[in-house]
Amino acid sequence: MSGPTGAVARKTAIVLTLLALWEAWTRLFAVSPLLFPPASTVLRAFAGAVASGELPGYAGQSLRILLAGMAIGAVIALGLTTLAVTTRLGAEVLQTLTSMFNPLPAIALMPLALLWFGLGPRALIFVVIHSVLWPMSLNTYAGFVTVPATLRRVGENFGLTGWRLVAGVLLPAAFPYILSGVKIGWAFAWRTIIAAEMVFGVAGSQGGLGWFIYQNRFEMNTDLVFAGLLTVILIGLLVENLFFRWLERRTVLRWGMSAGH
Repeated sequence: MSGPTGAVARKTAIVLTLLALWEAWTRLFAVSPLLFPPASTVLRAFAGAVASGELPGYAGQSLRILLAGMAIGAVIALGLTTLAVTTRLGAEVLQTLTSMFNPLPAIALMPLALLWFGLGPRALIFVVIHSVLWPMSLNTYAGFVTVPATLRRVGENFGLTGWRLVAGVLLPAAFPYILSGVKIGWAFAWRTIIAAEMVFGVAGSQGGLGWFIYQNRFEMNTDLVFAGLLTVILIGLLVENLFFRWLERRTVLRWGMSAGH
């Protein structure tokens, strides 16, 4: 079996094998369910939390904050990279800022975010912006500078300069790099929002997935802790294998900018 259907079948088989090994290990060695519940127990807890609407509510809150932060971060990244590719000073500013802030973990800014914005969604959005801004800026700028000079000159011959050159020539030509930056930014943002919610709790009236995991750990509901972790993994798999793969097929692969697998 080959093609996308075969890949899905193989990945599904891998997941099912891991679940079977998990179940067998906990049963064979009589591991305490309080420490490491069997896969079947976790799946039942997961199904119950989904059916009650509890897990979707927590997941929806996390995703709303994440998407807001990613959208703002993408706009700022595009502005910085546009300046960097059109002016020497802009390039130096971007290089300096990324060297300073890219190694800084987003979660380390959470105490300051709480001081500046209070215990609410804005503090979480701030740390998400930081987590996505620098990888997206670096990838976008790398894509811009690798665009062939011939394409740039063609755009300039048509009278395109500044933002019009970026939008008309550089963005389409650098799209594989931009998409890669968005994927990296998504992964960073997803980890950041879960960690921030676990450490700092509820933002606003509704907690997110990180808070769901922490709260159930505090109450010793280990099966629900694993159910929350399973939700984090499933959302990551769905975004990567459905949304980003679909976007790649509709853009990069269709335009012949990358070889399909």
